[in-house]
Amino acid sequence: MAKNDARFEMIHPSYVELMQIINNQVEVGEEPMVNSRYTIVAACAKRARQLIAGASPMIENTEGMKPITIAVHELAQGKLVILNEEEALAARTAAEAAARAEKEKRDALKAQDEAEADEEESSDLTDPAGSELEEA
Repeated sequence: MAKNDARFEMIHPSYVELMQIINNQVEVGEEPMVNSRYTIVAACAKRARQLIAGASPMIENTEGMKPITIAVHELAQGKLVILNEEEALAARTAAEAAARAEKEKRDALKAQDEAEADEEESSDLTDPAGSELEEA
């Protein structure tokens, strides 16, 4: 790990470079996505907290890098996207709907498994001739 390795510097990329990278993704005529350093700082801090909590980095060669540095480089490489309020709400709503659908699917599979187990248990109580046996 070289002391002068640019990957470990917090001055590169600069806020100005990050704002240009992010705002290049905005279509002509639309308002810029990022107008201040605060938005960049908030996005990187949120991503750093995710990394600390165990999220996997979206970039290569992160050994020796601190979470905030990883977040800055993810943003600079376009791996991390800043959403406006409408996009964030739509993403949150979609994620909640997907979670509900996944829960309903798990519940349906569980109910099906229970029904099959009940059916199997009731079939164990009949003799080969088809008459029901009494439990002791």
